[in-house]
Amino acid sequence: MRIGMLVAPSILSADFGYLARDVEAICEGGCDLVHVDVMDGHFVPNLTIGPVVVEAVAKAATKPLDIHLMVENNSFFVDLFAPLKPGYISFHIEEEKHPHRLIQKIRSLGIKPAVVLNPHTPPEALEYLLEDLDMVLLMSVNPGFGGQKFIPSVIEKAQRLKWLHIC
Repeated sequence: MRIGMLVAPSILSADFGYLARDVEAICEGGCDLVHVDVMDGHFVPNLTIGPVVVEAVAKAATKPLDIHLMVENNSFFVDLFAPLKPGYISFHIEEEKHPHRLIQKIRSLGIKPAVVLNPHTPPEALEYLLEDLDMVLLMSVNPGFGGQKFIPSVIEKAQRLKWLHIC
């Protein structure tokens, strides 16, 4: 896993009436990834988009997709989105009973595995998974809602995570 920061605008901020235009604009603007928040109404209270919309996003995107699963039953959703060949599939460590098994499954599908940490989850939760991951996403807000205030303690968490990876 390379240590660094990627720019990955979320399509939740897009105007869904002009989704292709907005996806093209962020890709032309130099983003590294197109971030797609998938919410199931169970892990988080909101619902978002499914494979049909993500397929349209993939057609408009010139950068890899990061499918961010905020769901229960991660394996089901990996199977649902894998045929779209995203660059990454990210899942919440808090929801997964067998994270190493899921990481192996994602990688076997030709997709880069990534893990997401909620604001309250310590980076040490990933200590034995870091070498198997291509990316870690640190939530700087509570999952499931847009427009929240940044949680400043995430900066310290990022520093601790970097230290864990180096040592």
